[in-house]
Amino acid sequence: MAYRILIVDDAAFMRMMIKDILTKNDFEVVGEASDGAQAVEMYMEHKPDLVTMDITMPEMDGITALKEIRATNADAKVIMCSAMGQQAMVIDAIQAGAKDFIVKPFQADRVLEAIKKTLEA
Repeated sequence: MAYRILIVDDAAFMRMMIKDILTKNDFEVVGEASDGAQAVEMYMEHKPDLVTMDITMPEMDGITALKEIRATNADAKVIMCSAMGQQAMVIDAIQAGAKDFIVKPFQADRVLEAIKKTLEA
C-alpha cells in the first residue's frame, strides 16, 4: 500500500512540484491545502501518513498548524518546507515537532530522502 501524503503550501506551483515528485515515486497524495487552517482540517479528515508543510502561509502559518496537528496526534509526521534564509523558523519548527525540513527550491532526491527517512523512523 502506498504511503498517503498531505501537501500544504500557499503556492499552487509548489504543491504541483511536490505532487509530481511524489506521484512519480508511488506515493498517494490524499489532499492539498493552501494554508495552515485547511491543513489541520484535512489532516483530521484524511489521517495521512505524512504532511509536507510550508512555513510561511496566510491565515495560519505552518508552525501553528504543526502544533495543532501534533496536539491531536503526537505521532504525526510533518516535514517543513522553507525558503533559504529561514533558519530561525526551521529551528522553531523542529522544536515544535517537525521531523525534518526541505529547502526550496525543491530537489527531488532531497524531498524523497526526507520523506523516506521520516516514514521509516
